[in-house]
Parts: sequence; structure tokens; C-alpha cells
Amino acid sequence: MRRRRVARRRLLSWIWLLLGSFSVAGLVLFMVQHRHQQQDPSQLNLERDTSNNNVSPPRLNFTEEVTSASSFARQLAEQMTLAKAYVFIAKEHNNLHLAWELSSKIRTCQLLLSKAAMRAQPISLDEAKPIVTGLSSLIYKAQDAHYDIATSMMTMKSHIQALEERANAATVQTTVFGQSVAEAVPKSLHCLMIKLTSDWLTEQASSRREAADESRNSPRLVDNNLYHFCIFTDNVIAASVAVNSTVANADHPKQLVFHVVTNRVSYKAMQAWFLGNDFKGAAIEIRSVEEFSWLNASYSPVVKQLLDTDSRAYYFGDQETNSEPKARNPKYLSLLNHLRFYIPEIYPQLEKIVFLDDDVVVQKDLTPLFSLDLHGNVNGAVETCLEAFHRYYKYLNFSDPLISSKFDPQACGWAFGMNVFDLIAWRKANVTGRYHYWQGKNRERTLWKLGTLPPGLLAFYGLTEPLDRRWHVLGLGYDVNIDNRLIETAAVIHYNGNMKPWLKIGIGRYKPFWLKFLNSSHPYLQDCVTA
Repeated sequence: MRRRRVARRRLLSWIWLLLGSFSVAGLVLFMVQHRHQQQDPSQLNLERDTSNNNVSPPRLNFTEEVTSASSFARQLAEQMTLAKAYVFIAKEHNNLHLAWELSSKIRTCQLLLSKAAMRAQPISLDEAKPIVTGLSSLIYKAQDAHYDIATSMMTMKSHIQALEERANAATVQTTVFGQSVAEAVPKSLHCLMIKLTSDWLTEQASSRREAADESRNSPRLVDNNLYHFCIFTDNVIAASVAVNSTVANADHPKQLVFHVVTNRVSYKAMQAWFLGNDFKGAAIEIRSVEEFSWLNASYSPVVKQLLDTDSRAYYFGDQETNSEPKARNPKYLSLLNHLRFYIPEIYPQLEKIVFLDDDVVVQKDLTPLFSLDLHGNVNGAVETCLEAFHRYYKYLNFSDPLISSKFDPQACGWAFGMNVFDLIAWRKANVTGRYHYWQGKNRERTLWKLGTLPPGLLAFYGLTEPLDRRWHVLGLGYDVNIDNRLIETAAVIHYNGNMKPWLKIGIGRYKPFWLKFLNSSHPYLQDCVTA
């Protein structure tokens, strides 16, 4: 019992000792804090100032400095711009020493501005004064040499005019060169034509000629239960790709009939090619435009123009005229190019036909076109007026009352190249007669300048049914920015323009779509390409 009491006393002593220690410590801390609060305010301000001195000043915004009306940087920049103009003028007047002096001062000025921007501090008077003085002296010297503002403006104006003239001349020259390349027959194609023509004329080809005669009498050529397509061209390779791509994408290729019309120069080669290659059972008829004896000068205004001396000089002459080079392209007076307006007369027994240009590639089955309801119209075509350019006023001369009194300038244009024609409605509306009327009125080329589209817009006015634009995507012969998704979903893609896929100037990213349907394994093609 006694031991327990002693232990309790010791524990209480330790507790009181700890409490005393904490009390003393609290008292000391209170006194120190009280003394700190009574410290001299000037001492505190000194400490704050010292801490503020350690913060770096804000960086200079050099853009604001150059644009500030009161800065030396702006004054230097303005003088430097004026000095550059005088360098150009001094060189034009063959004062090379003054030009060198100005250039030297300009470089010094550029160096100072660069240093100021890097150090992020404004340019001082001491730095700017010698350069400003030097530039001012040289500018005064240039003005004293009569390089004043009026002289400078006249000199600049003459240079601008000269550059504009050179640019216009280069544009015209580029157009002429591009047109020349587009019109020229590539060596490989010329080689192929010679080989095919030679084949057709050999005795071994007699069986092929007999087959050609038999095919021309085939009942399939006038069977309206089949799907008829027409192509008018003198280009064997182009026609082959158009036919091959149509056949390759058809659900029932044996129900397709192709009517190809060419000229006497290409007729034998065309026959040899189409008889010597497989097109999955599709019927193919080859005819020459010279067979159509009814297509003469007394009936067709285009044939009459072909025989006219002035027209021949305009389209086939030396082209030393003031008109646009594109307007003088001989293809615009080509009879093959205008055959599209005589389709019902070429095929009098047919009721519906799809017209294809030779520079198209077919990517989907086109037979659904024949079941489309044209609502009594003659021509089913894709409209092209999504852009402002493709409206009637861009193709026709609406300053002529003959045009302005009959047509809406804002009417939507459409495209040739893939068209479905109701030939019954065509004959009823006498579209060919309309075409003849407008061709006759345009003898002096005052209503329109070029092509078959303007007379087509007139002849088919009020008779055209718009088709979904996915049926026919245009521009692959001139527009490098067509969306690939648009191309891939199109039923027909059209290489209209000078940059045809069989030419070297063709647009590279579009060529694979065309080459896909070219029979490049044909020995003649391989020989002609390597040759």
C-alpha cells in the first residue's frame, strides 16, 4: 500500500512539471509576437521593396512598338519602306551606287530592329539617330536626282502594266500550248491505229470483215427491249475504255448494244479493235459518218459551215486573230461532235438511247437510266448550276434580243457526256429542227462562241429532265480538287477539259480510274507504248 502511494505522488509531480513548462513556453511566444508587431513600419516597407526588386519588368510587345506613332521603331520601319522603293527606282535609272548605299542602310536598319525585338526593349534615340539621319540623307539625295513621288508612281505604273501584259501573253500562250497538246494524237495512239488498220487490210482478216458485215445486220441493233448506247469518236482507246467500263459494271452485259460512229480514217482500226477483243457478249456496231449521205450542206448548217471558206479559216487557219484561242478549237466544228443532234435520224427505229462522250468512265450499272421517268421531256441530264458560272447567261449572248426575248438568263445549265434521250419525244418536239434554226442564226458567231453545249441549251430548252448529280460527275480533265468520295460514288466520271487521261498532261490522281478499264495487256498497246 505504501509503495502505491509513493508512485502516485511521483506521477502527479511529473504532470505538474509538464504543465509548468508549457505555460512558460506560451508566455515567451506571446512576448516575441507582441514585439514583432511593434516593429518599425519603415523596416517592413524596406523588405517589401527589396522583394519587389527581384521581379523582372514586363517584356516589350514589339508589334505594338512598331505601330506606335511615337516610337523610333515605327519611324525606322517607314523610312526603310521608302528606301526600298528608291532602291528599285535607282536601279531602273542605272544609279547602282545609290542603290547600294540605300541597301546598306536598309540592312543596318533591319539589324537594329531585329536586335530590339530579341532583347524586348524599345530602340533608344542614340541607336536610332545615326540610321535615321543616314537614310534621310540618302532619300533626299534620291529625290534630288528627280526620283520624286510622281516619277516613282509613273515608273511603278509602267512596270505594272508591262507585267500585266506579260502575264496575259503567258496565259494565252499556255492556253494555246495546252490546246495544241490536247488536239495532237499521241505517238502511241497513232502507232496503234496503224497496226490495227494494217491488220484489217491483211488477207487473214477477211473473216473479221465478214463478221463485221454480219453484225451490222443483227436484229439486236434495233431491238428496243435491249439497252442502247451511242458513242461518236475517232479515238480507238477512248471508245474502248468507255465501252469496256460500261460492260464491266453492267448486271447483264449481253443485253447491251453499243452504236459507235467514227470517220473513214479511224473506221478500219475501230473495227479491228472491237472485233478482236472480248466485251462480254455485248453487241457493238461500228459505222462511218461518211455513210450518212443525207447529212449534207443542204440539210445541215454545220456541214455548210465546214465548207465555208471563212469558217475554215477561223477554225483551221493560222489563228492570228483577236479571239480567244479556246474558241478556235477545230473540234467545235467537227461533224462527229455535232452528230449528237441527229441521233433520231441515225437510229430511226430506236425509242430510247444513252449518249456517252468518249472521255467518260462508267463505274455503275447504267441500265436503270432506261426506266427513269423523264416526265415527257426529251433529255435526261445532270444540271451544273450548283456554281454560278453554269447558267445560261454565261454561255449565250443575252445582249442580242433574239436570245434575251426567248430565254431566262438564270436558267440552269446541264452537261453533255452522259445523257438519256427519249427519241419518241425528240421526234415529236422536232429538237433537230430547233438546233438547225439556232445554228443558222449563229453564222457570224454572235449568239455564242464555241462548242455544242450552247446550241444544246437552246434546242433542249424546256425539254430537259434534271437527274441526280451522282449519275454524272464532271471536271476530271481540268479540276484537280474534286473530292474522291464524289468520284467513287459517281455512276459516270467525265474527263472533260484538255487534260485527258490518255495524254501525258492528264491529271495523275484521276488516271487510275481510266487505266483500270484499258486493256493494257494487248500486244499492240505494249509494243506502241515501248516504241
